[in-house]
Amino acid sequence: MKRGIIVLLSLSVLVAVGYFTASKWAIRHETIAFHDASRDNRLVAVNIAVRRDKAMQADAGLIKLPVAVLNHGNTVKHTEYSFLANAFAARGYLAISPQHDLPTDPPMVTKVGELYVGRLPQIQRGVANIHFAIGEMKKIQPNADYEKVTMVGHSMGGDISMYFARTYPDEVKKVVTLDNLRVPFLTDGKFKILSFRSKDTQFKPDPGVVPDDEQCEQAGITVVNTGFRHNDMRDTGPDEAKASIQGMLDKFLAEADRSALKPVPTKVPDILTTSPGPVPLPGPAPLASSPASKNRPVTN
Repeated sequence: MKRGIIVLLSLSVLVAVGYFTASKWAIRHETIAFHDASRDNRLVAVNIAVRRDKAMQADAGLIKLPVAVLNHGNTVKHTEYSFLANAFAARGYLAISPQHDLPTDPPMVTKVGELYVGRLPQIQRGVANIHFAIGEMKKIQPNADYEKVTMVGHSMGGDISMYFARTYPDEVKKVVTLDNLRVPFLTDGKFKILSFRSKDTQFKPDPGVVPDDEQCEQAGITVVNTGFRHNDMRDTGPDEAKASIQGMLDKFLAEADRSALKPVPTKVPDILTTSPGPVPLPGPAPLASSPASKNRPVTN
């Protein structure tokens, strides 16, 4: 009896060690610095997240990886959305996150009344970064589907994602935004859209950005009204927010990837009440941030 308990405890320890080891090592993160010769050798750093087993299969030419492009918010680093990168990588995606702004870039000047409050140059720069990053990634991992990518972004990164989709609809498979505020949604139903909205008195979308319920229903747009703040939707946000977003995102991807023709339900309750939980195969813990970074606001 005593020996049996010891064996059982030993097996439990091995299972626990195996689980945490798999969680840590299942997803590989890597940052590569590219330089765009056509734009004065501009630095475009790209963080890559991919499941190790899927990467090996792709390297062997056995599969073609779906691609998700993650776009960060203004003043936020491209590495501060690892919880999203892990969610996509867990489902077998190649998640790439370009750095859109540099310390040497001129300050952004917002102008009320202008298109997207004067942010169009920064948005277009983000689109150029995406195209350049995709071109470079083709050389590193050719066995991925760069022809139809999933665009993802928080805040201004969501605006970049939506603008990219509006400008290059034939290059987009799905769009996921987290509280984008300036660029209106596409309502032509060409691809599925999922958008998480904050409950934040400081950050409000411009009029006409988010369609009404009837338009969403007709266009296959899923809008999730959350109880989270705008700045909760990145690695420095609370675990509850990140886990809920991961869970709802995973459900959306499961439905969207199962059949491009099957509509994704757009009538979804508040994710705080559904509490879907984290996705399987979690990646490494979110990158550590300094206290100053954790409290740093995102300018939109």
